[in-house]
Amino acid sequence: MITEQKQGLFPISSVSTMTGVNPVTLRAWERRYGLIKPTRTDSGHRLYSDEDVELIKLILQLIDDGIAISRVKDALKIASEEQQKDIDGTSHWVQYQEEMLSGVNNFDEAILDAAYNEAMSLYPVDIVTKQLLLPLLEKLGQRWMHVSTGVAEEHFFSVFMRNKLGARFHHQNKINSGPRLLAACLPGEQHEFGLLLFSLAAHARGYRIILLGADMPIEQLAEVVHRSNSDGVVLSGSIDTDTAGLQNQLKKLIEDTNVPVWVGGKTSDHLRTEIESSGATVLGHDLIVGMHKIHQTLPVEQ
Repeated sequence: MITEQKQGLFPISSVSTMTGVNPVTLRAWERRYGLIKPTRTDSGHRLYSDEDVELIKLILQLIDDGIAISRVKDALKIASEEQQKDIDGTSHWVQYQEEMLSGVNNFDEAILDAAYNEAMSLYPVDIVTKQLLLPLLEKLGQRWMHVSTGVAEEHFFSVFMRNKLGARFHHQNKINSGPRLLAACLPGEQHEFGLLLFSLAAHARGYRIILLGADMPIEQLAEVVHRSNSDGVVLSGSIDTDTAGLQNQLKKLIEDTNVPVWVGGKTSDHLRTEIESSGATVLGHDLIVGMHKIHQTLPVEQ
């Protein structure tokens, strides 16, 4: 089995951990709906490829968008056709990325605003995040190391995203009635892009977000939870941190608040065992899978 996993094949238990979908559901998606076709070992055990895992994430996204499981197969066919159109021609997402990168490079908010608003008016927030914002962040991360104004560009775009979120919150806070989530970066984490993208996705699904931003001391969060009547805490991090200290702080936060605590980002991948032993839940770095895990514990009533 170790050899099979090295080749990109995973048993159903591993896929369940990676995606947050329990094995019973995965088997039902295969048998009843024909959505997934894992390979089989000689003994009959299911093995899933990297492509299967990505397909499962896409299914989660479609379900999260309100598509009934019985209609997902048709939706996947349409999505595949749309993706092929982009492959066959010059992708409009590349154009959006170039326009926004130009806006960042010239510190021109109007250029940023035009490209971002157009994309958001035409596509669901998850598609914009996957096809536009995440690739753009990767490019900005590369520039950060090699461009003299890389830090300034990162700060400029961070402020832009904060402003866009603020405007979105202002217009939709009266509409959203879902659970209230307290969102913050782990101590020492200065990069809040991942947290901002999470907040955007969560808010679009009806959650109410209290955004605290970068470098938040965990010991202060319990009081904030009580004052704000938050239903859960979402923490984000991508840096190395004091393992024992984080584990103890998370455990105390859960004890003091009695609300679910989730940890996402690369830090959660590296410290999965320690985070889970504290009583918190690992979200990983995949936005769709993370949202699914939160929804399983704190669903938004439709």
